[in-house]
Amino acid sequence: MNQNIKVIIPAYNEEASIALVINDIPNLVEEIIVVSNNSTDKTEEAARQAGATVLLEPQKGYGYACLKGMEYIASTSLKNPSKTPDIIVFLDGDYSDYPKELINIVQPIIEENIDFVVGARVKELRENNSMTGPQIFGNWLATRLMRLLFNSKFTDLGPFRAIKYQRLLDLKMEDKTYGWTVEMQLKVLKQKLTYREIPVRYKNRIGVSKVSGTVKGAIFAGVKILTWIFKYSFK
Repeated sequence: MNQNIKVIIPAYNEEASIALVINDIPNLVEEIIVVSNNSTDKTEEAARQAGATVLLEPQKGYGYACLKGMEYIASTSLKNPSKTPDIIVFLDGDYSDYPKELINIVQPIIEENIDFVVGARVKELRENNSMTGPQIFGNWLATRLMRLLFNSKFTDLGPFRAIKYQRLLDLKMEDKTYGWTVEMQLKVLKQKLTYREIPVRYKNRIGVSKVSGTVKGAIFAGVKILTWIFKYSFK
C-alpha cells in the first residue's frame, strides 16, 4: 500500500483510551493527529506519549475538532507538498472501533479507486449494548431518509471512515458539531462520488459517550442530522 495515509482523531477527555487507539493503528499510517477538543484530563499527554501529533481545539464540537485536523494537514502540505496525504481516515478516540480494521477501510480506495468508505457497525458484529437505543434508531431513520430522498445505499453514519484527501477538500465541510458525519455522506451523494460500506466490529467504548450518553446530546445530534438531510433534500 504505497499511499500517504493520515488519521484524524477528535478526542474529548479520552485519557483512558487514546493510547490504546493509537497503538492499535497499523504502521502503514504516515501520521496520527489527535485533536484535543478542550479536554480537561490527560488526553493530550497520553496521546503525545503514544507518538501522535497533538492539536488543541478549544471550541467544543466534533466538527470543530475535525476541521482543526484538516487545517493542520493543509498547512503542512503547503509547506512541504511531499507530505500531502492521499487518504484521510477519521476515527474516534474512545476505543469502540477496532483500529486495526483501518486496513479494510482503506483497501477499496487503494485497490478499486473508490472515493469514500464508511465502516458500517452491523448488528452481527456489534458487542451487546455498544450502541444505545437512540443511536440505533437515529442511524436507521437518517439512512432510511437518505435512501428515500437521495437513493442512497448507506446503512450507517459510523465515525470510522476514509476518504481521498482531494475529495475531502472538494466537499467543503462546514458542520461544527454533531452533523459532521451526515454532512459528509450527503455531500458525497450530491457530488456523485463513489462510495462503499465495509462491515466493522464495534465494542463498548471506554468511558461515557458525550453524545449518546446524555439526553441533551442525543436530542441535539438527532436534530442536527435531520436538519442536514432536509436542507439537502431541497437543494
